[in-house]
Amino acid sequence: MRETQRIADQLRRAFDGDAWSGPSLQATLAGTSAAQAAAHPLAGVHSIGELVRHLATWAGTVAWRVEQQQQTPLTNEDWPAFATDPDERQWQQAQQELQSAHQRLLAATEFLTDTSLETKVLQAGGSEVTLYVLLHGSAQHYLYHAGQIALLRKFL
Repeated sequence: MRETQRIADQLRRAFDGDAWSGPSLQATLAGTSAAQAAAHPLAGVHSIGELVRHLATWAGTVAWRVEQQQQTPLTNEDWPAFATDPDERQWQQAQQELQSAHQRLLAATEFLTDTSLETKVLQAGGSEVTLYVLLHGSAQHYLYHAGQIALLRKFL
């Protein structure tokens, strides 16, 4: 198995598979209503909807950086707003944007060769990171925010 296939497997596990660390991002989001997604049960903390929009932004941005093999700006703002009183359609749309960005990231990952994983891309602030580190960081990002979502759901 190629290393890029292994990384794609880790992305899938973190997003909607059998993650070693616990429930995947999608399992954590399952059953969340639009009202719950918009709620702010803790002052100064992002809502579930904001976290989903943030994850979609970063999955799309990383996919673009992998496709271009260079630094690219954020595809959207880092923390896009989520409606304060959304209907279920708006919530489903936010989740679909995340799903689409994830599928694009998987496709970009699987298109890479193992050798290209050592390609360095410039990050904001001037540091460089390999595509290998960037892709592993994406899986970690999914699970980091899945943990936050799980905690928010406990407070709802």
